[in-house]
Amino acid sequence: MANVPEELKYSKSHEWVRIEGSQAVIGITDFAQGELSDIVMVELPQVGREVGTGDSIGVIEAVKAVADLYSPISGKVLEVNTNLSASPETINSDPYGEGWIAKLELADPSEAEKLMDAAAYKEFLATQGH
Repeated sequence: MANVPEELKYSKSHEWVRIEGSQAVIGITDFAQGELSDIVMVELPQVGREVGTGDSIGVIEAVKAVADLYSPISGKVLEVNTNLSASPETINSDPYGEGWIAKLELADPSEAEKLMDAAAYKEFLATQGH
């Protein structure tokens, strides 16, 4: 079973969100990085870009596949993890820590309530056969 931290929120497209005041830190889940396997490139969103829930904000390229990265929440991109340009494999080794992808200024903090909590995400994974 993939690591699913209790304090985070999750999307059905396997992104996680950590709310920090008026900001959201986002990344991909342990399950997603495991499915992708060895990540070799991350196309990061542009700082200052306004994004909506479900918008494609980047691309993750792995040895096995290429996947779009979707924003699980709407807001303005404040910061991206530029360390991933040189070391994209950080997502594989630490998806919930050093492997974060972007920080957003929340457009509507109530959107976080629409995301799954850890229990719901685990159940979602189980229904997907994982």
